[in-house]
Amino acid sequence: MKFSKQVLDMDWEAKAASLSEGLREAVLKKLRRRGLVVAVSGGIDSACVAALAVRALGPDRVFGLLLPERDSSGLSSTLGRELCEKLGIPYTLHDIAPMLEAAGCYQQRDDAVRSVFPEFQPDMKWKIVMHGDRLNTDALNVFYVVVRVNGEEKRFRLTPRAYVQIVAATNFKQRVRKMMEYFHADRLSFAVSGTPNRLEYDQGFFVKLGDGSADVKPIASLYKTQTYKLARHLGVIDGILNREPTTDTFSLEQSQEDFYFSVHYSQLDLLMWAKNHGMSPEEVSAEMGLTPKQVQRVFDDIDQKRRTTAYLHSAPLLLEPVPELAPYKIS
Repeated sequence: MKFSKQVLDMDWEAKAASLSEGLREAVLKKLRRRGLVVAVSGGIDSACVAALAVRALGPDRVFGLLLPERDSSGLSSTLGRELCEKLGIPYTLHDIAPMLEAAGCYQQRDDAVRSVFPEFQPDMKWKIVMHGDRLNTDALNVFYVVVRVNGEEKRFRLTPRAYVQIVAATNFKQRVRKMMEYFHADRLSFAVSGTPNRLEYDQGFFVKLGDGSADVKPIASLYKTQTYKLARHLGVIDGILNREPTTDTFSLEQSQEDFYFSVHYSQLDLLMWAKNHGMSPEEVSAEMGLTPKQVQRVFDDIDQKRRTTAYLHSAPLLLEPVPELAPYKIS
């Protein structure tokens, strides 16, 4: 098999038809639900899932949720509304900031930021960034908090304790959103859709029992590049198609590679495909414009993330088997 930058191309109508049929089978026959709840973030993945769900089930069987909070970009809600209205699906917007405030999300997070920058105030714009060039170094990643102060962005290295407290606190956001999704799913007798693409699903870029929780994950087999192309085929609005992926978690805009992947999805998709197909760094480096050493670093990082995030994929452990339930499990 010869590697090229076209390996991710496919017949998008055939893929749309196949996934639609599979989603319809999963929701109506296997899960025995009446429809699907989709949390619409204003990003490409949830947009693709919502459009796919409409194709599979019809607009009356898809319910959209817009769940902004204090740090969300206003553009995300605007694009989410536009998408739902174009798709013709019922939707509601629920600001989850009061719930997060009551749960201590913002206070715990701000306390962690102040541990490295005592002058931090809640109205300051900020984000976390990862300092580490996966293509050009084998060094461990180091995390910094970036705070905008009087128009200037200042950077402060996070201690391990501060970093994990910020992540733990911001994980409230995904878990509260999922709680709202299941409320509406229970109310409507619908299933809940997850929205991870293959990079996020494979590399553990999700919150356990947050955005990682769902009844069905329709696009987990699609690389990010493929998600964009399928979304375009399904008629997703241009505002989302032209938007770069963002975490939309912190008040300063942050790319996914800033925070987690280190390598842009347009490269990572192809390198992961090559690794998954058993190709050597030498076989793909020239086509990618990289050295074999750079490719190997990305391969190693993929393996490392798979090891360290295996816990996120794990089901609850049973200390003894419960065989009587086996015949009733959904597969």
